[in-house]
Amino acid sequence: MKIGNKKALSMQSRRALRVRAHLRGSAKRPRMCVVKSNTQLYVQLIDDVTGTTLASAQTGGKAAQGTELAKKSKASAKLVGEQIAQKAKELGITQVIFDRGPFKYHGILAELANAARQQGLQC
Repeated sequence: MKIGNKKALSMQSRRALRVRAHLRGSAKRPRMCVVKSNTQLYVQLIDDVTGTTLASAQTGGKAAQGTELAKKSKASAKLVGEQIAQKAKELGITQVIFDRGPFKYHGILAELANAARQQGLQC
């Protein structure tokens, strides 16, 4: 990816471009994209060849609604990691490319990835 004016981009945007420059997902090995907001956590399995989302999970989903797991935390990240691994198994996917985006790999992201690995998904 070509970055035009580096000063115009924030540090977070530059980190995301740097990480994603080397990641491309396919139907057999999709990209597992993680997005954190202030209150929620979202995960998608993306096929970059066709530009489609194969599966998704989030903290505000049906399984966690009305409980303490509806907000962003390590416990809810573990639940989301298990959910996305189950959806990947249903699609016949065993390997994914972990895309952390502009976020550091620790805390909530590490918990999510470890939960997905425990369910048999290779990240």
